This record gives sequence, C-alpha cells and structure tokens, in this order.
Amino acid sequence: MHGVKLYIDQWLGLGVQPAELTFVQIALRGTIVFLLALTMVRLGDKRFLSKKSAFDAILGFILASMLARAVNGSAAFWPTLGGGFVLVGIHRVLAMVARVSHPVGWLIKGRSELVIRDGAVQERALRKNDFSEHDLEEDLRLEGAANPSEVLLAYIERNGTISVVKKTK
Repeated sequence: MHGVKLYIDQWLGLGVQPAELTFVQIALRGTIVFLLALTMVRLGDKRFLSKKSAFDAILGFILASMLARAVNGSAAFWPTLGGGFVLVGIHRVLAMVARVSHPVGWLIKGRSELVIRDGAVQERALRKNDFSEHDLEEDLRLEGAANPSEVLLAYIERNGTISVVKKTK
C-alpha cells in the first residue's frame, strides 16, 4: 500500500516544488481536477453555473482559484480538492436555506428592485443601484421596449439584469 502511495505521489508530483512539475504531472493533476470539478458541479446545484447572483458567482471565482492552485502545485493537492467539495456543500446548504427563508435569501442573494412603474422611471432605485438612464434604456431595448412609456413594470433583478413586463395594447 505504501508503494502505491509513493507511485501516485511521484506521478502527480506531490511534494515537488511547482517549478519542478513536469508536463505529465500537470496534465495528470489537471485531468483529476477536471473530473473532480465535474463531480463537484454535479453535486452542487444548477444555479451555480448560471451565476444567478453574486452568491453564485463568488463560488465560481473561489472554486476556480482553488482548483487552479491544485493543478499548478501552489497548494497541497488533496486538501485543496477536499476544500472545493466543502465550498460546494456550503453553497448548496445556503441555497436550500435561502429557498425556505426569504430573509436569508435576501441577505445572501439580494433583492430585486422596481425601476419602472407604469412608464415612470423610479430615479431613486436607479441611483441606489448605480444604474444610469443609459443603462436602463439599453436593457429596455434588449427586452424589446423602445422606451419606459411602453413598460408596465421593470425590475433590476438580484443578478443585475433588467426584467420587463410590457404594457398591453
């Protein structure tokens, strides 16, 4: 058993300085990290990949950074991978809690904010979200509305996008 561990350590370059890693060692590390990252994503929830909110995007940034360190040898290989699983688990648990507790959801995911009501732009909401009139006009056009007068309701959603409910004709 000890011989197998030494063999694996040698192939993965465990205990070797990052600058001393070979192409094969980095390729093997990358392959293992890829397969385990795929497992992490599958064990996590689908919303993580869609980056629905800062809550989801933050996990993506941290996980990518951690896993890159496992590949390039700047962090311990197996503990770093384990830490990735822990982060995905924490994300999943918090997402489940947020689903049943609106205050927790608002805390970790934010709230949507009404920016147009019956064609009238809510200037205070734009200022609060650092959204310019030009940003709003661009997003309205992308939603098929030429100007605010065509909009019944529009919200800045928790992920920063604008959703629009057009007036009926």
